[in-house]
Amino acid sequence: MPHVILKVENLYKSYGKLAVLKGISFQVNQGETKVIIGPSGTGKSTLLNCINQLTPPDKGRIWLEEIEVTNPATDLNLIRSSIGMVFQHFNLFTHLTVLDNVRLGLVVVKKIPKDKATEISLEKLNQVGLADKINAYPAELSGGQQQRVSIARALAMNPKLILFDEPTSALDPELIGEVLNVMIKLAERGMTMVVVSHEMGFARAVANEIIFMENGVIVEEGKPDIMFHHAQNPRTREFLHKITELYGGKAE
Repeated sequence: MPHVILKVENLYKSYGKLAVLKGISFQVNQGETKVIIGPSGTGKSTLLNCINQLTPPDKGRIWLEEIEVTNPATDLNLIRSSIGMVFQHFNLFTHLTVLDNVRLGLVVVKKIPKDKATEISLEKLNQVGLADKINAYPAELSGGQQQRVSIARALAMNPKLILFDEPTSALDPELIGEVLNVMIKLAERGMTMVVVSHEMGFARAVANEIIFMENGVIVEEGKPDIMFHHAQNPRTREFLHKITELYGGKAE
């Protein structure tokens, strides 16, 4: 029996009269990577923000294992320390070194002693290939390096799940591969991930399942081979054809 890490049930979110999420339901089992694709403005980022409770949904329920994330009594700090988040624009503290960016959450949120937090942070920075940049500041790094620091920061908290919101869309083309390679290795090691991305090569190589969203609903979901070659919905086929032409379909 698969161990369910994340369960999203009938999620709704509106901003004023604009309905962004219209009844989203799916689940992610331990060790799975689910890649969410779809046109801009279709609610993908809002969905991730709801899962991490950066944006409260209007209706619906979310569970992280047995804990109901959407229960008002749930400790949000506990949830956010268990769900890593990697943003499009890195969200690093510009006044802190690479090491301090990764270590901060361990010390402040998890109350881990500084020496132990340093040990964990160095291990995770080494995992993403940045052990030689611990004393650098974000402005001294390339975009790809900054995003890898963000991934190390998420990993350091030992999360049950990591959410990636378009992690390569702000990067120059030649830097995309270094970030995707780190993510591929995480998937191979069994990290549970939900990834919003237009990187079809990554989706084909790594995803256990692809979810196609449009206009706030899940249009279709399935294994990569099915979605790319035997999608049932004409809109899914049209979108995948266009996005593959635009961004390419080969894994990095």
